[in-house]
Amino acid sequence: MENELRDKNGLTEAEYLKDYDPDRWKKPSLTADICIIAKGEGGDKVLLIRRGNHPCLGKWALPGGFSQAGERIEETASRELEEETGIKMDAKKLTLVGVYSKPGRDPRDWTVSCAYLACVKENEIKPIAGDDAADAKWFLVDEADGDFSLKNGELMLKLSDLAFDHEDIFRDAVDKI
Repeated sequence: MENELRDKNGLTEAEYLKDYDPDRWKKPSLTADICIIAKGEGGDKVLLIRRGNHPCLGKWALPGGFSQAGERIEETASRELEEETGIKMDAKKLTLVGVYSKPGRDPRDWTVSCAYLACVKENEIKPIAGDDAADAKWFLVDEADGDFSLKNGELMLKLSDLAFDHEDIFRDAVDKI
């Protein structure tokens, strides 16, 4: 086609793509993290999973995981939530909290996460740990003097105890409620 646009090297898009090397640029891993908040009479609760694998083995975290090839990131969030907690949630019910890309946020490699939020009724959601989650529990969110603590019976966590950068994701999610 004579009317095809050509770049400064005289190439059409098809010619450019034929020789394009997709490995020229290092690619990050893409993950989704999900902050599920239950609104209730006793106060707000957040759903956490205890990690069953490295890194951060045994630490509490928001449910989440790696995107699969060809999967929309919203689908990743919905799939990972179900795999780790047994909770089925349509991706359309998830609200984007933000994108997290701070270098070193995950010790495995360069990992970018899209974090999502959903508000639910606790009595409608019964989490069951699955996949690489060793446990899944609701934690009461206690806010005092502008800081948060998380409680489940005798188990108390500071936000800084959470795996990865999930403290930042949690704080940003709460700001969106």
